[in-house]
Amino acid sequence: MRLVFIFQLFFASLALTQCSDEPPARPEDDAPPDCIFLGVDTCKQKEPGILQVDLGSTRQTIHSFGASDCWTAKFIGKWTDKNKKDRIADLLFSTDTLEDGSPEGIGLSLWRFNIGAGSFEQGDESNITTDWRREESFQLADGSYDWSKQAGQQWFLNAARERGVKYTLGFSLSAPVHMTQNGKEIHRTAGTKLNIKEGLLDDNADFMVEVSNHFGFDFLSPINEPQWAWGSNNQASQEGTQARNTEIAELSRLLSQKFEARGSSTEIVVGEAGSWTYLYTNNTDGRGDQITQFFWPASGNYIGDQNKVAKIMSGHSYWTTCPDNTLVTVRQELANKVKQVDPDLQLWQTEFGILGDICGQYNGSPRNTTIDYGLYVARVIHPDLAIANVSSWQWWLAISPYNYSDALVYINDPSGNINVDNCKHDGIVLDSKQLWCFGNFSRFIRPGMVRVSASITDITDPFTAANSLMVSAYKDETDRNLVIVLVNFSSEDRTLKLDKSLSVQGGQLDAYTTSATESLKRSVMHADDIQINRRSVVTLVTSY
Repeated sequence: MRLVFIFQLFFASLALTQCSDEPPARPEDDAPPDCIFLGVDTCKQKEPGILQVDLGSTRQTIHSFGASDCWTAKFIGKWTDKNKKDRIADLLFSTDTLEDGSPEGIGLSLWRFNIGAGSFEQGDESNITTDWRREESFQLADGSYDWSKQAGQQWFLNAARERGVKYTLGFSLSAPVHMTQNGKEIHRTAGTKLNIKEGLLDDNADFMVEVSNHFGFDFLSPINEPQWAWGSNNQASQEGTQARNTEIAELSRLLSQKFEARGSSTEIVVGEAGSWTYLYTNNTDGRGDQITQFFWPASGNYIGDQNKVAKIMSGHSYWTTCPDNTLVTVRQELANKVKQVDPDLQLWQTEFGILGDICGQYNGSPRNTTIDYGLYVARVIHPDLAIANVSSWQWWLAISPYNYSDALVYINDPSGNINVDNCKHDGIVLDSKQLWCFGNFSRFIRPGMVRVSASITDITDPFTAANSLMVSAYKDETDRNLVIVLVNFSSEDRTLKLDKSLSVQGGQLDAYTTSATESLKRSVMHADDIQINRRSVVTLVTSY
């Protein structure tokens, strides 16, 4: 009888609903996808998390977000179709907005210029397997300079400056080929020393100072990834040299003295370690533990007293992004090492892209520009900023025609195919989710903003956050602007409420969402109803 009574109630309710002027509401419209209509309690929405931001709890000051011109700018910057070049430059550098308020580009604030070593002029004799990865040199063998070289790269350097990019950085992968010990811009097959002829270190310093002054670079990085062996069986994929800490210190002292004597404003940034771990350990061959080596006063390689050496230590995030324990603990170790050696030392992440096999989850090959890879990039940027406290975060290849996943903007050949050899003079410009997810940070977190403490009440540690919802926040104390970046790596939509202790203008926030279907799409959210869709990156912008 009880069962009959329940069914009578159910059908009576159904009849009343069908007689209503409004269509019946389906339970799934107002409930999570896994909610089963069995009763009121089981269909309750998950309580919104409280988004807390403590404006008084400050962390590092943000310097910049950047990317490099390697190596494709040499060809693409010389395309005759200026509209296509402008499109690339706008995607990378623009801070303008479209009609709906969404950004036109990702607003990079730093541009890296590769100071070539002359492998391009050597051609196949360089032993670099493709001319896309060879670079010209401004200095000729007789010591004279030809400033018309690297014209394609110069086009993008000028385009960056025209669009308001604040900083430029010149970086060297090798000394000019006429200075190297083996006459190549790739390293010898044996040994760990700098590839340069005896007695020419001073000449190499002169060369880098001359180029830096000519182009007015704000920063110079004289050695890149000194831990890697460049070249095997007399072949290599790019210019490069190994170097020991003693050699880097000696070169940095020479550069500092020469910049100072010339009255140059360029500052030297050392490190560019091939992986974060070389900054605080791995010193068995004199090429690791670089934070202590270069910035601990008792070290024989101390260069913190050199006037033109910036108080910055740089490294690369490669090979430290998985599993989750590595992603978090490596960056905790980094932050601790900086505190031990010099709390005022800035940490820069100066090169990252999707390379090789990454714990069986991602791979550089083939090209993948989906939100899965964009989210992975955001998942690396977040702990670099929020755990390691980096003040500058820089990408590797800004532009690429390759069937590989380490670029921001991609080029297909004029027929729409991935064909590297057919892209030297023309091509089709494509964006990527790597570009736009990076833009959730670079476009809104501007130079001089300060990171402040941010958290979500139901996420209590960085390991949980890495697979669910990550949050970081940044303030502009002059204009009283606040930027909050949320990376939802999970497959669950989240609703948040801004903690009532923080009052934002009008109780509203501009939201910019990157997802599988959106690329920094602008909307407006209320402080009591912040919707963070699954598998998305959302940047909130407001005034306080």
